[in-house]
Amino acid sequence: MYNTFNAANFKTICNKLAAKDADLKAIIKQYGHPPIWTRPNIFQTLILTILEQQVSLAAAYAAFKKLQEKIGYVTAAKILQLTDDEMRACYFTRQKMGYARILAEAVLSKKIAFKKLARLPDEEVRHILIQLKGIGNWTVDVYLMHALQRTDLFPLGDIALVNSLKETKALPKDISKEAMLAIAEPWRPYRTIASMILWHSYIKRRNIKLGV
Repeated sequence: MYNTFNAANFKTICNKLAAKDADLKAIIKQYGHPPIWTRPNIFQTLILTILEQQVSLAAAYAAFKKLQEKIGYVTAAKILQLTDDEMRACYFTRQKMGYARILAEAVLSKKIAFKKLARLPDEEVRHILIQLKGIGNWTVDVYLMHALQRTDLFPLGDIALVNSLKETKALPKDISKEAMLAIAEPWRPYRTIASMILWHSYIKRRNIKLGV
């Protein structure tokens, strides 16, 4: 099965992690509890996540805002109606245009059903989504964390998370992924919430303003 977090248990889980790990405790003491970063389990959320791939959050939100100004609520049918020029005007790269359209076609053909995904274990969700071009492990991790609110993801493909872990634990720059996973191991089954505490630190240290 799988565990989920919600508004009722989020701070309790944060406090459990803080009791286990002095560095996470120090982040909460300095900056407070992180926001409960969740998104609805809908097509629009995965489009935003695709836009977030390998760019800054500010750039992704600017593109998403432009897209919403153009078509309003983002649906699969509306994405497929857009021309290349219209998508380019919303800051989609050629690659991401393709990814968005492949996802839209999968949703319209019922190959992807969001309500069904919500009932499946993490690895089954990953197996289904990763078959779509443009959806890799990082995108699946973020979807599982934010849209399905699963408690035990630790996306090492996320640069902000990795940098925050290195800052918080004073780790060498060239530390291996295996070593970072070993550091996160005691945080099971709540590595998602530990990730959110680390993101919180990263954002507060840099005074990053989040949109969307």
